[in-house]
Amino acid sequence: MTDSTLPKSITAHLVKHLPLLLFVALLLMAIPKAASAQTNAQEALAAYTADEEIVVKVYFDDIKTAQQVSKTYEPKQSRYEDGYLILQESKEDIERLLGVADSLNLRIEIDQAATSDEHAKRQRALIPKKSTGLVPSPQKDSQTSPQQSAALSFVGIPGFACYRTVEETFATAEDIVANHPNLATWTDVGNTWEKVNGFGGYDMNVLRLTNLSITDPKPTIFITSAIHAREYTTAELVTRFAEQLVADYGNDADTTWILDNTDIRLMLIANPDGRKQAETGLSWRKNTNQNYCGPTSTSRGADLNRNFSYRWGCCNGSSTNQCNNTYRGAFAASEPEVQAVINQLSSIFPDVRGPNVNDPAPADTSGMYLDIHSSGRLLLWPWGFTSDPAPNGTALQTLGRKLAFYNGHEPQQSIGLYPTDGTTTSYGYGELGLASFTYELGTQFFESCSYFENTLLPDNLPSLFYALKVVRAPYLLPAGPEGYGISLSPTTATGVPAGTDVELSTQNIAAVEYYIDVAPWEPGAGGSAVSMFAADGTFNSGVEGAVATIDTSGLSEGRHTVYTRAQDSAGNWGVVSAIFLDIDNNAVLPTILFDD
Repeated sequence: MTDSTLPKSITAHLVKHLPLLLFVALLLMAIPKAASAQTNAQEALAAYTADEEIVVKVYFDDIKTAQQVSKTYEPKQSRYEDGYLILQESKEDIERLLGVADSLNLRIEIDQAATSDEHAKRQRALIPKKSTGLVPSPQKDSQTSPQQSAALSFVGIPGFACYRTVEETFATAEDIVANHPNLATWTDVGNTWEKVNGFGGYDMNVLRLTNLSITDPKPTIFITSAIHAREYTTAELVTRFAEQLVADYGNDADTTWILDNTDIRLMLIANPDGRKQAETGLSWRKNTNQNYCGPTSTSRGADLNRNFSYRWGCCNGSSTNQCNNTYRGAFAASEPEVQAVINQLSSIFPDVRGPNVNDPAPADTSGMYLDIHSSGRLLLWPWGFTSDPAPNGTALQTLGRKLAFYNGHEPQQSIGLYPTDGTTTSYGYGELGLASFTYELGTQFFESCSYFENTLLPDNLPSLFYALKVVRAPYLLPAGPEGYGISLSPTTATGVPAGTDVELSTQNIAAVEYYIDVAPWEPGAGGSAVSMFAADGTFNSGVEGAVATIDTSGLSEGRHTVYTRAQDSAGNWGVVSAIFLDIDNNAVLPTILFDD
């Protein structure tokens, strides 16, 4: 029928409403188009079995939504700048994500080539009945510069020379102990599943760093890494952190007081059996428990970060499918690796939180627990099994934001698209009241060495170092200001003669005081505090410089430590920073020719 055959009234009506009708037509055309992407993914899933892992690209419109997905799934690659994530998950998990994709404006595409490649890797993989203990043969890592490779004293994981193997990581810890016997111990605290069951396997070891000659009670921080085997960056970051601490002891005042007054426990690889599988290039997440999903399956094992006893299996935040990446194990804390972590935590830290979910830990609680993961560029705190804030939620958020300030990651509560239950940090905070945080490092599991060396490492070492500074009172100290840029003048190579007036200055503080040789928390420190003054005359802005003149006439020859701390207008004291002051009565001060 043509327009000429329509009654004039109908023709006029159509012309009048033509823009609206065109809009409706376009909208109707768009609906099937948007839906077709999800339909195609659903149809493609039918070709896969329930136990197969599938690689998908998840396109997003909103970065906040992408971060929620990252908290839920830990993406294989987090390509935020490119507008998509790459996940490698079970058919069950992909179907679950497809169920909410439309409401979140997500578009999901199955990467069939990457999925086939992953399946081929798993089919080629030789699953040994016992660990061989052999270091993988070296391969050239095109992502590491010759200068970086030359500086490394280890061969590394094939294709990724900047990351130590399990054996090389353990050897590094043993070297630290041998070279710094007064600062370090390396202790066997348990066994992996394979070792318990006679299939070779590894010890669960903890590297402890502290000045062993100082036996006073000390606040403790416990850090685990590589509990998910395929996350290469995590163990290397913590190992490099340990190397830096012992190297700087005696040379850097902050590092020195921290190791003198803090007990640092590092479980460098919390899943060594699984990590050994991941070193072959497999995207291996779980431990290698042969009782789950078949003794030779490359999907066997339990997700150790869903096996902890606090709220285990409570909230639909883990899987009961033995072949699933988030399989939670046969029962709470069923896995020996998890038992080793729990035994360490419960033997080091008292339980300071009540039995109810809304019972807060005391504000003056000391101690911290950090669990290092990848990827997603996130800094997370409890809870993960509910969207309700933790009872210490404000303090956890304050500290989380401070930690994230240094590494540039996004600070958020752990809850994602769905809950996660039986996790490390839920146990640390929920069971014991510890300030507990999860780092989701970087952009992918098998991170390039160039990105690790040039970005992740330099950004995250200061974040971990700040955690050591606040461990004495993590619910209080982050609320206060932090001093930086501390300096003394005049200075010489060996120090200054006693009686020299030395100017002490800092930056980024509101009100400040200093102590010489007595830290603020030590007995009698209250009488040792000396006030500093605003460089511009008044502490009246968010960023201030402070100065003081130290009278050194009563100081003995040798090295002294000057501690500083700052306070804000609400009365919150921040973390301590320190600098060395050397007194040498034979030192010759520089001659000042002109002073303005």
